[in-house]
Amino acid sequence: MLLERESELARLAAALSAADEGTSSVILLSGPLGIGRSALLRELPGVVSGPDIRVLRANAAPMERDFAFGVVRQLLDSLLSGATETDRNRWARQPGRAARLMFGTDDLPAGHPPAGDMFAGDMPDADGAGGPAGVASEASLHGLWSLLADISENTRLLILVDDLQWVDIPSLRWLAYLAERLRGLRVVLVCTLRDGDQGAGHALVREIAAASTQILRPAPLSPDATRAMIRERCGAAGHDEYVRACHEVTGGNPLFLMSVLLGMEARGYAPTADYADRVRTLRPAQLRERLASYLRTQPRAVRDVAAAIAAFGGHGDPALITELAGLDEIGFGAARRALRKAGLLADAREPRFTHRVVQDAIESAMSVAERKRWYAAAADLLYGSGRPAEQVAAHLMAVTGFGRPWSVMVLRAAADTALRRGAPEIAARYLRRALLGHRAQDESRAGLLVELATAERGFDPEACQRHIVQAMPLLTTARDRAAAVLRIPPPLLGAVHPSTAELLRGVSEELGPSAGRDGPAREMALRLEARLRHFGHENPGELASAMERLRGLGEEPPLGSAAERELMAVLLFSGILTGRLAAADAARTAGRILEREPATSAGANTVLPLVVVTLFAAESVQDVASWLSTEQQTRWQNATGPDGVLLFAQRAFVLVSQGRPTLAREYVERAMAPADADWSEASTMILSTIALELRDPVLSERILARARWRRSAGLALTASLQILQASVDAQRGLRAKALEILLACGRQLGVSGWRNSALFPWRSHAIGVYQRLGDSHSALRLAEEELAWATAWGAPAGLGRALRLKGWLQGAQGVPLLREAVTVLRGSSFELELARTLVLLGRQLGSGAEAEAALREAGVLAAACGVPWLVERAERGRGTASAPKTAILTRSERRVITLVGSGLTNQEIADELGVSSRAVEKHLTNSYRKLGISGRHELADALPA
Repeated sequence: MLLERESELARLAAALSAADEGTSSVILLSGPLGIGRSALLRELPGVVSGPDIRVLRANAAPMERDFAFGVVRQLLDSLLSGATETDRNRWARQPGRAARLMFGTDDLPAGHPPAGDMFAGDMPDADGAGGPAGVASEASLHGLWSLLADISENTRLLILVDDLQWVDIPSLRWLAYLAERLRGLRVVLVCTLRDGDQGAGHALVREIAAASTQILRPAPLSPDATRAMIRERCGAAGHDEYVRACHEVTGGNPLFLMSVLLGMEARGYAPTADYADRVRTLRPAQLRERLASYLRTQPRAVRDVAAAIAAFGGHGDPALITELAGLDEIGFGAARRALRKAGLLADAREPRFTHRVVQDAIESAMSVAERKRWYAAAADLLYGSGRPAEQVAAHLMAVTGFGRPWSVMVLRAAADTALRRGAPEIAARYLRRALLGHRAQDESRAGLLVELATAERGFDPEACQRHIVQAMPLLTTARDRAAAVLRIPPPLLGAVHPSTAELLRGVSEELGPSAGRDGPAREMALRLEARLRHFGHENPGELASAMERLRGLGEEPPLGSAAERELMAVLLFSGILTGRLAAADAARTAGRILEREPATSAGANTVLPLVVVTLFAAESVQDVASWLSTEQQTRWQNATGPDGVLLFAQRAFVLVSQGRPTLAREYVERAMAPADADWSEASTMILSTIALELRDPVLSERILARARWRRSAGLALTASLQILQASVDAQRGLRAKALEILLACGRQLGVSGWRNSALFPWRSHAIGVYQRLGDSHSALRLAEEELAWATAWGAPAGLGRALRLKGWLQGAQGVPLLREAVTVLRGSSFELELARTLVLLGRQLGSGAEAEAALREAGVLAAACGVPWLVERAERGRGTASAPKTAILTRSERRVITLVGSGLTNQEIADELGVSSRAVEKHLTNSYRKLGISGRHELADALPA
């Protein structure tokens, strides 16, 4: 495609029209690499073709510059290709050298030089002048000019020469001769010239350029032209973001743009917003080779400046680049201008390439030794000029040897910077490189190993532990060994490798107990105790010991230090696993921990998620919600990897607990969006619980597919996924299979002493499956067990759910249990569970005012929660399936309606909520409209609750 070149084509057509009146033209098409000069030249004959126009075409090439008169021969060959026999005979009578150049034959009049001498006198000197006395050259040049003059008497001539900078010297001399003598001829000479090329500075090229009547410089393509090219190439319109990315990375250069589109097409990427980022990172191989070929033709100074800019990788200022390239300011300025004119350098203060592939092209032209030399020299200059450690380290990474005493120091500093900005993988790369340069088996090497383990703990726990083990023999004090071993991330709810437990146990025994210690020694001892106790969370004996330790700390355990909070988090979690700790007690202490925990410690590789899980199990959702919305606010923007997954999962659980499943799904999607992000056991448990609460088999299957089924998976992860899988099977009708999975899960949990159904609700799911399989006796037995546990645990939603399940099994006799469940659930934030219970109560009652009120309230709650299937169930119970759907009130509208039901006036409601009375009136008007009532007097019938 030739886009946005109408202006250039029109001016060229106008010049050809003027030639019909005897006004000749010399037109120069100039511009950087890839701007489309050659494409424009190819298109020109088709635009201005006519019966009285003869087109002569020649294409120069760098490998043919030593072929004398090569371009002239191409022009004459194109002249002969369409010539008649009469024309050929007439042209054969031209002066000897002109005829020989055209026909290459000795069948010419006597007196001409023999064939072997036909270029005698025409071979130029280095400065472009002719041979001896220049007489023969002048004759040849004039003969060719006379030939064109004779032809132009009968037809207009359009002479096209592509890449003037590569034309051989004799042909250049003839073109310069012609350009000075076109007046009166019906000839238009159009030449293309690449900016920044060495050949563009030749004296004869400058002479031709000086003789030009017009210089045309095609502009880069606009965004609209970019969009048109994408549509033509891809067969579909590109998304705005995709088009924007293509235009930004290519700068509207047609060659760059086409290379990117071909590269995206080869990879099967559609022009959608999803692939816009791929456009920005693509480095087309075809374009790289094209640019590398261009650079090989440039002078040494230009190549050296390009290599120096590549070596600095965008971190070098002009002074450093000049020094690295070994040039003075004048030489650097000339080379920089050449690269900029060629379109390879952006017009910025610090030289940088217009596209990443330019750097690839430069590096591909280097040998391994050359690349090492350039990067090593760049690192020396950056270090000597005091540049940031990461800039220097990036260059050290490209150097294979260590000949610099400061290398390890710089790499460690760079790793520290990378860790602080949230890039642990990059930090690990720097530290591994530093280890290669530090061979001595000493404490310094141990320090490097510990730092590497710290970087790896978030994305490669196994490597973290391996490097800690390697560091241990090199550390000289028990405190250092304790500090090192505590860098190994706690497995939270995963299985513990025996070697890890043995390592911590040995260090703990060496360091001694926390009693009688203070300061850092006590902190380390407490943290080691927390890790060791948590490692035994699948052992009933260890869990019992943890409960004794918890009771020994009293009702107000110390939580002032991080180590005290870590130990308490582990002990609390042990208590809720066994069910020996009441929900209210667990929530109170866990809330105190969360109040004191800074936001920066909320990582997936700490024990803090155990506190959040404890609060979720105890239904103290508001504590987590407040913490996430205040202290954690600064972390949302930078949450990545397992930490980001955990944060989004926690937020989703809060929302689903508050009866906002639609918004909860958005956070679930955000948690699952990074396809390569690893999930911690806590994240998997939370997401599984959300899927169970939403009763969404599609979401459940996605979570099961993403979850990491590993041999090292602990009981918590295994049980969560088993319950989720059983839920999916039950919804598919595979009830026998689901029941088998649930009962096996329950047995596994029982062996470990885990009794908490809030964490692992296998019994509540097994009750439903038993009942649907017709085994009411077994279902009732489990329901009684569930109710006994929920009563002891004391969390309202868990107790309400247990009452609902047993009431459901007892039919009409279970109505008192359902009424009790409704009463209990009104004290909970789990509105969706309340709606389910109200539906069941209304259907069990069958008819009457109480049934009608329960079903109406259930429909409103379900609609507000965004659960249409439950709304329909409530309406079917009322016998109003064909009636308009129950109104969906916003949370603000529901709060205003609740206060109205309490008997408050509009002004009193406004004072209570801190809003204007007009805002209250607006909420009431919308609520009345949605409920289909006219005012307050009908509100009691619409919402009796």
